[in-house]
Amino acid sequence: MREIKYDDIVKVVKNMIIKCGTVLPADAYKALQEAYKNEKSQVAREVLAQLLENADIAKDEQRPLCQDTGLAVFFVDIGDEVKVVGGNLRDALDEATVAGYKEAYLRASTCEPFSRANLKDTVGYNLPAIVHFDMVPGDKLDISYAAKGGGSENVSRATVFPPAAGKEGIINYVKEVISQAGGNPCPPLTVGVGIGGTFEKACISSKHALFRDIGSINDDKEMADMELEIKEELNRLGIGAMGMGGTQTVLAVHIEANPCHIASLPVSVNVQCHSSRHSHITI
Repeated sequence: MREIKYDDIVKVVKNMIIKCGTVLPADAYKALQEAYKNEKSQVAREVLAQLLENADIAKDEQRPLCQDTGLAVFFVDIGDEVKVVGGNLRDALDEATVAGYKEAYLRASTCEPFSRANLKDTVGYNLPAIVHFDMVPGDKLDISYAAKGGGSENVSRATVFPPAAGKEGIINYVKEVISQAGGNPCPPLTVGVGIGGTFEKACISSKHALFRDIGSINDDKEMADMELEIKEELNRLGIGAMGMGGTQTVLAVHIEANPCHIASLPVSVNVQCHSSRHSHITI
């Protein structure tokens, strides 16, 4: 068994959170530059220029990219030959979340669902983190992190179609979700689509798809072609940057497909704003 120290996990994850809150990932920054270059609307081009300027200022001055600093979302692959010593992995992620959000002056956003009372002084600063664990072969610990804002999460949707809906039904559904969202999720967007599995598997897959680098190509050619088709359809909606109209509503569409029951076709659409704050480390 390979031993990984609890304190080492806290340190690297804390630093990942701080960087993600203030430095737009290279793939997202490049995608915004491409959107600026390809945008046909002068108004939308000006909005995209402001988004890029905002990213530059945040990086240079170590300030949050957005006032909505999101909830901490982790996907963690644990090697079956890994042992965490000095504490447990879940506690390490929570401790890192508190430390990272506090040190970078990122907003504490978790609250009770009905009273809306902030949990920073009871459960913990921006806790509980949302964590998805998976056990994999090997002696590594892979941690993917994203700061997920409320505006984009609020317009995400899921449903279960009959199998006959097929690709056409899925494409129309994604168009419907993004059309109804309009400018609310702060486009240009990254759109994660989870297909198949069960209801909850489709939802988790659509969230996980957002962690893929913008501009990467799906390993499955059929899914890669479908991603491109959906992206083109969404960019024809004319929503544009921050809902101001234009040709660049979506930066990327990422699909994760899973086997499903013969009687159902679950589909989930998870939306990410232009500030696609995500990171990955391997320990």
